[in-house]
Amino acid sequence: MKRQLILMLAGSLLAITTAASAGNREGAFSISPVVGGYLYDGKQHLDTNLIYGARAGYNFTKAFGVEALFDYVQPTKSTINSTKNIALYRYGGELLYHFIPDSTFVPYLAAGYAGLNFDKGDKRTRGAFDYGIGAKFFLSDNFALRADVRHIIYKFDRTFNNLEYTIGAYIPFGGVTQAAKPVEPPAPAPVVVMPVEPPPVPIAPVDSDGDGVIDSLDKCPDTPAGVAVDSDGCPLDSDKDGVSDYLDKCPGTPAGVAVEGDGCPLDSDKDGVLDYLDKCPGTPLGTKVDTDGCPEVVVSAQKAAAAERFCRKPAMLAIEFDTNKIYIKPQYHDELKIVGDFLRDFPNAKGEISGHTDNIGSKALNQKLSLARAKNVKKYIGNTFAIEAARIDAKGYGFSKPVDSNKTKAGRAKNRRIEANFTCE
Repeated sequence: MKRQLILMLAGSLLAITTAASAGNREGAFSISPVVGGYLYDGKQHLDTNLIYGARAGYNFTKAFGVEALFDYVQPTKSTINSTKNIALYRYGGELLYHFIPDSTFVPYLAAGYAGLNFDKGDKRTRGAFDYGIGAKFFLSDNFALRADVRHIIYKFDRTFNNLEYTIGAYIPFGGVTQAAKPVEPPAPAPVVVMPVEPPPVPIAPVDSDGDGVIDSLDKCPDTPAGVAVDSDGCPLDSDKDGVSDYLDKCPGTPAGVAVEGDGCPLDSDKDGVLDYLDKCPGTPLGTKVDTDGCPEVVVSAQKAAAAERFCRKPAMLAIEFDTNKIYIKPQYHDELKIVGDFLRDFPNAKGEISGHTDNIGSKALNQKLSLARAKNVKKYIGNTFAIEAARIDAKGYGFSKPVDSNKTKAGRAKNRRIEANFTCE
C-alpha cells in the first residue's frame, strides 16, 4: 500500500515538471477531488490506508485563500487486533498562502483546524490542528494538478501525530483572469528622410517679473523681485491661510484657522488667547482670563480656608456628645454647616467621617458608640445640605486611635472626638 501511494505522489510531481500556462486567480472559487495515503501514529497500531477527499476553496487574493475539506480514510486493520477495522472522517478548513501565484507552478503553505471522528470505540469529535505544503501545476486556465502533504496533530488519551499525502485535481471557476500579453506591432518600414531647410531660430521666452516662470505660463505676473513662487509663478503660501509667505507675519498657522490680513490668527475678544484656542469666546474686554481664555475663578477666603482645613488630612470637628449619647446638640450645627458648605463648594470631594472615644467602658461598647456618632453626623450633613450619601463614609474606631493620654480627664476629652478627612479635586 505504501509503495503504491508513493508512486502515485511521485507521478503527480513528475507531471508538474512539464510545460503549462495560467496561474492562481483572485476571487476564484474551486473544487478539488483528492486521493492519497494516511499514515497513523505508531502508537495507534493502525496500518496505512487509502484516503478519499474533497476540497472547496476561495481565493481572497492571488496569494491568500481558504479551503473547506472533507476526508474519508478506508477501514484500517489494527496491527494488534486483526478483527478490528476502523474508518476515519476528517472535516474542517485551512488557510493557504501561495508563492509565485502568477506562474504555472504554484507552491503554497497551508495550516488549519478540523474535527476527527472514528467509527469505532470513542466516537466523540476531536479537534485536530494540521499544517503542511502543497503545489499546483496548471495545465490550463481552469484545470491544475495538485499534490499535498499534511502533518496532523490531535489528542485522545495522548497526543498523536499522523501524516496525510494526497494528489488530485484543482478546478477553479470565476475570479479575475490575467490580462493577455499585448502583441507587439511589426516594426515600421524605414522612412526616407528628405533634406529640409533648418527651422527658424526660436525667440527666447520672456519672464517680465524675473521669478523664473515665463510670462505665457505665469498666473501671477508682476510678482515682487526676490519673492519665492510656485510652478504657476504665484507667491508661496506654505500654511495655506490665504496670505503669501512674504507678507505672512505668522507662518505655520494651523490649517483651517481664520487669520487677519497679516496672516496671524484672530483674537476677536482681545483677551490674549487666539480664537482657535479660546474655549470662552466673547469674554468682556478687560476680563482677566486663564490659558483657555476663560475668566479666572476667584476663590473666596472662606472657601480657601475650608479647603485648607478639610482636604487630604484629618480635621477634628468641634462637637461633643453627652455620655453614651449620639444626639447632636444645636450649638454644634454651625460647625457642621462649615463641613456642608465645603462639600457643596467642592462637588468632587469625597471622604470619611470618623468617630472616636476614650477608653472608659468595654472595647465593643466604645466601637459601637463611635460608629453610631459618625453615622449620625453623616446623616445630619446629608439631610441638611443635600450631600449625596455616597460621598461620605462613616466609620467608628472606638478607642483604637487616641490623640492624647486616656490617663487624664483632659486627654480623654480630646479622644472623644469626630474627625473629617476628604480628598479634593
